[in-house]
Amino acid sequence: MNTVQLNPEISRITESLQKIHVFDSKDILDMSRKGYETMSLQLGGKKEAVKMIEEFNIPHHNHEIPVRIYRPNGIESEKSSAIIYLHGGWFVSGSFETHDAVVRQLANATGAAIIFVDYRLAPEYPFPAGLKDAQSATEWIINNADHLHLDKNKIGIIGDSAGGALAVSVSTQLGHLLKFQVLIYPAADNTLNTKSWKDYEKGPVINKEEGVRAWSWYLTRPEDSQNPLAVPLLIKDFKNTPSTFVLLSEHDPLRDEGQQLAENMKASGVHVKIVIYKEMVHGFMHMGGVLKETGEAVQEIAAFTKENSK
Repeated sequence: MNTVQLNPEISRITESLQKIHVFDSKDILDMSRKGYETMSLQLGGKKEAVKMIEEFNIPHHNHEIPVRIYRPNGIESEKSSAIIYLHGGWFVSGSFETHDAVVRQLANATGAAIIFVDYRLAPEYPFPAGLKDAQSATEWIINNADHLHLDKNKIGIIGDSAGGALAVSVSTQLGHLLKFQVLIYPAADNTLNTKSWKDYEKGPVINKEEGVRAWSWYLTRPEDSQNPLAVPLLIKDFKNTPSTFVLLSEHDPLRDEGQQLAENMKASGVHVKIVIYKEMVHGFMHMGGVLKETGEAVQEIAAFTKENSK
């Protein structure tokens, strides 16, 4: 990393991340997945209680898509609003457990049922497998909203990091059925050549070597790199995209591509709110046990989702 000054709190976090030791890792992929889980568990803080958690599988061609529904405390109406959540992890990692703490927070803060989709991961399942799971799950949830005790007219989508790329692609296809979209430091471009990637090539939290490797695992065919559904910065038509909140971190290599994606949406006529969290790093939404900014971001997301669910 260039001479970027991190505040003492973030510096302590990045130092602790460097000391994470993954036991019994089989290879670099396994190490990446286990490291992500360890980070989330160490920094996520105490998990909030929610009213109920349900797990089931959505049928999809020759496999099933696991989902988990978090019902928030204080639900009064028979049919609640809902948010479909697509997780980050560089398209290759992430699970129910890596996002458990933040999803619980979001459920209670938004008052919506959060539906976490455990889509297939690269490199075992490269593009478009994860996107197909995300889109199929979204369609199934909307079509079965009554059965799930959800208000089909009050459903939105959230994607963080790699999940942000998936959410953008889903919303360009199904945005007319969604009330809003929230993108948390989205991965939007596979070229990794923005100024923020130059400034933060070595980190903190994520680095360019990891990014190049992850995109190569995700996009295995040459034509995939030119597919707008795989690389959001290539999208020209956002006609179906609902009102969108783009949340970025100042010290994040993904910052500039997220900003550019937001500007592209604005140019297409999408109502976009952009907030850059000063002094924050990529993945800070997993650091609620240490950072007050995590809770502040959750509240800001909740305010946006409530306003756009009306």
